[in-house]
Formats: sequence, C-alpha cells, structure tokens
Amino acid sequence: MKITLLVVGKTEDKYLIEGIDKYLKRLKHYIGFNLLVIPDVKNTKNLTEAQQKTKEAELILKQVSNLDTVILMDEKGKKYTSILFSNYLNKQMIGSVQHLVFIIGGPYGFDETVYQRANGSMSLSDMTFSHQMVRLFFVEQLYRAFSILKGEPYHHE
Repeated sequence: MKITLLVVGKTEDKYLIEGIDKYLKRLKHYIGFNLLVIPDVKNTKNLTEAQQKTKEAELILKQVSNLDTVILMDEKGKKYTSILFSNYLNKQMIGSVQHLVFIIGGPYGFDETVYQRANGSMSLSDMTFSHQMVRLFFVEQLYRAFSILKGEPYHHE
C-alpha cells in the first residue's frame, strides 16, 4: 500500500516545515509515503468562499484516481484513538487498498464534489486547527500508528 497526503497550499511556517520533515524522514522506513502540495488558488480576494472551494475542488479531484481510497481530514469526520487509527491502517494494508489518499483542504474546507468523491472522513480532534497545523499533526499520527503496528516504544499507553 502507498499513502499520499494531499494538501492545498504550501506550508508557510518554518517550525511546521521542520516538524513535517522530521516525520516524513521517519515514515519512509515504514511505507511508501508522498506529500503532494496543490498550489493555492490565485486571486482569492475576488472570490467568494464557495468559489474558492470550487476551484480547490477542481485541483484536488485532478490528483485523485478512481482506484484511490480517499479520506478527507474534516472536523466532522470519524475520530480515532492512535491505536484505533493504527488498526484502521492495518486493515487497509491487509485489504485490497493499493493507494490511500488523505486530503487536507484549504482554510474553508471542501466543496461538495470532494465530499461526494471521498470514501470517508476523519477528524483529529473536536478542536479546530489551522489547515497548516493539521499537516504536522497528521504525519505525526501516521508515524505513531506505524510505530504501534511494529511494537516500537514511541507510543505509551
């Protein structure tokens, strides 16, 4: 199985970039992982929130194949503990999933067309985080999940 994290817009803050890079290096020991950045939509000052989400949706959907299993990172999505998330990933690996794509949208979330394409959604918390911070939290949780599956001492419970 291969995992892709698809995000809208580049990560801007240096501390987030460094944190993400730290976990990307660790993840490559476990699984084929790709961080794919879709450029920000241009001239958003002239667009409504709905128009911006529509333009982002067009860019997102171009990057997803019909064979991909797509999970949206969404505040209303399913919540997992770290252990349950590792179990979810294990089931995907054991099953026939070839490519698991997690998507973090822009600041306004997703257009309805992206929700329609998705196979599911998950939330990292009941709290709201910036779409930039969620990237770091997600790659850390992905690393944690694989360390749990391998029985390594990173996760304590």
